[in-house]
Amino acid sequence: MQWDQKEEAKASKIYYGWVVVFIAFLSLLVSAGINSIPSVLMLSFEKEFGWDRAAVSGALSIKILLYGLMGPFSAALMARFGIRRMMVIAMILLAASLSLTPLMNQLWEFFLLWGVMVGLGTGMMANVLGVTVANRWFVKHKGLVVGLLTASAATGQLLFLPLLARVTEELGWRYAIYTTVAALLIMIPVVAVWMRNHPYDVKVAPLGSTEIVKPSPFLGNLFLAPILALGSAAKSGTFWMLAGTFFFCGFSTNGLIGTHLIPACGDYAIPIVMAAGLLAIMGMFDLVGTTLSGWLSDRFDSRWLLFWYYGLRGLSLLFLPQALGMGYQQLLIFAVFYGLDWIATVPPTVKITSDAFGKEKAGMVFGWIMVAHQLGASTAAYGAGVLRDWLGSYTVPFVVAGFVCLFAALMSVRIQRYSKGKIVTSIEA
Repeated sequence: MQWDQKEEAKASKIYYGWVVVFIAFLSLLVSAGINSIPSVLMLSFEKEFGWDRAAVSGALSIKILLYGLMGPFSAALMARFGIRRMMVIAMILLAASLSLTPLMNQLWEFFLLWGVMVGLGTGMMANVLGVTVANRWFVKHKGLVVGLLTASAATGQLLFLPLLARVTEELGWRYAIYTTVAALLIMIPVVAVWMRNHPYDVKVAPLGSTEIVKPSPFLGNLFLAPILALGSAAKSGTFWMLAGTFFFCGFSTNGLIGTHLIPACGDYAIPIVMAAGLLAIMGMFDLVGTTLSGWLSDRFDSRWLLFWYYGLRGLSLLFLPQALGMGYQQLLIFAVFYGLDWIATVPPTVKITSDAFGKEKAGMVFGWIMVAHQLGASTAAYGAGVLRDWLGSYTVPFVVAGFVCLFAALMSVRIQRYSKGKIVTSIEA
C-alpha cells in the first residue's frame, strides 16, 4: 500500500522533522558506537595479534582522517542523491566491513577494514548529516537540533561502551563486533522506510517558516562542488580560524581521549569495564552539555561560548595525568567535568559557519572544517600511541592537548561576528 504523504503529514500531530531528527539521532548513535569500538579492543588486539599501540593507532588515524575527508563530499552526495539513500549505503558498507573483521589475522586487513572501509562508512554519517538535517527542516530551534544530533555521538558511547567492554571481557572481542552488526541490521530498514530527505517530501514547511519550498536540484559536480566551496571559503579569515580551533578540538577529543583513555587506564591497572564506564559517563554528561550548547548558541555569542568550552576542556586535560595517578574518584571528577563539553563546540561552530557562509553552503563548508577536526584527531591518535611506546606513559600527550585547548580558547574570541552573512564587529586583542 502506498501512503499519501500529504495526508500522512496532515494527520500527524507531530512535525515530521522531529521524526527525521529521531532517526538521524539513532543512526548517528550507532555510528558513534562503531567509532568507539577500537578503544575497547586495542588491548585485545595487542594480546592476540601482538600488534603494538603505534600500529593499531596508525590504522585508527586513517579511519579518523577519512571520517573527516568524507564530510564535504558527503554533503554533496546528500544534496544529489538524498539523505536516506546515502545513509542506507553507509550502513551497508559498515555492516560489510564489521562482518569481515572477525576473520582478519593480518595488520594490513585491519588497516583496510577499519582504516578505510569504516572510515568511509562513518564519514558518510558524520556531523555533516546533522547540519544538513537542521538546515533543511528547521528555521526555529536549529541550534538545538544541531546540539541534539551532535550529542548522539556521546550517547553512542553511553550505550555501547560498557556493553561492548562487558561482551569483550566475557565472550571475546569478536562478539562485540557481532553486537554492532546486529544494531546496523536493525537500523537499515528503519532508515529505508521512515527517513525523509526534505520537508517538501511530506508537503510541510521548515519549522519556523510558513512557505513550502520545493528543493532546488543539485546541478554541480559531485566532486568539484566541495572543492569550489573550499576555494571560496578559504578566502575568508573566519574559515581558517574555525578550522584552526576545530583542529585542536579533534586533537583533544576523539583522537586522544576517545582512542587512548581506556589504554591509559590499563597502564594503571584500571579494569577495561571500569575504564569504559568512565567514557560512558562522559557521554552522559556530554549529552546534556552539547544539547545545552545548542540551546545557548541560539541565544548567545558563539565566539564566547567557544572560548569557555575550549578553556575548560584545556584545564580538565591538564588535570588528567594527576587524576590517573590518584585513583578512580579523581577520574570520575575528570569524566564529569570534561564530559560536559566533549563536543559542545560543534553547535556554536555550526552557527558561525551558517552565519558567515549561508545555509546553502554551510554543509560543505562545515564539512571542510570537520576535515581540520579530523586531521587534529588523526594526529593525536597516532602521535599519542607513538609517544606512549617511547615514553611509557600518556602524560605528555595529555598535557600538550591541555595547552592547545587554551590556545584555541584565545583564537575563538578573534573570530569575526556575522549577522545574515555580514560582518557585525571584530573583537580587538
